[in-house]
Amino acid sequence: MKWNLVRLADVRSRPWRNGGGTTRELLAMPGPDDWRLRISVAEVENDGPFSAFAGVKRWFAVLHGAGVVLKVGDREHRVTRDDPPLAFDGGAAVDCHLIAGATQDLNLMVRGRVAAMHRVTQVRQEHCDARVIVAVYANAPTSITVDDEPLVIDEGMLAWRAVDHGARVRVESRDALWMEVEP
Repeated sequence: MKWNLVRLADVRSRPWRNGGGTTRELLAMPGPDDWRLRISVAEVENDGPFSAFAGVKRWFAVLHGAGVVLKVGDREHRVTRDDPPLAFDGGAAVDCHLIAGATQDLNLMVRGRVAAMHRVTQVRQEHCDARVIVAVYANAPTSITVDDEPLVIDEGMLAWRAVDHGARVRVESRDALWMEVEP
């Protein structure tokens, strides 16, 4: 199986459903109107609510900027570039407060699938226990190896592919986000 590559600079920006920001959709499976897996990069320039996505599990990670305080329901979460991604119910009421100016953020959203997102600041290795989709967003140059097949991606790129049960995956980067989603 080969890697699918998407360069952020090649994806057109669109307004959010609620008009509070813009997003660039890097991956939507099976398609943009009926996705069960979606990975996007958002530009957040103002405080305000996030769009609600009922029935969706969502992960949020800061790529650039000082970060945000997200109020999800009645709990506040401070999320910066140094923090792990925040997972929350996409249908919850979410209010965003910028810490010190605009941010750029990566979002992973899934419907009816098991998924995870982790920040990589050195090396992450996994031995996949099942067939999964592995996606890596590079916020700095990043090296990825599946079994003995290497790939290097530049900052601002998403690489994704399905890997078989038993695959060995290694990601090395000073700043990347690793995502794993059941197919």
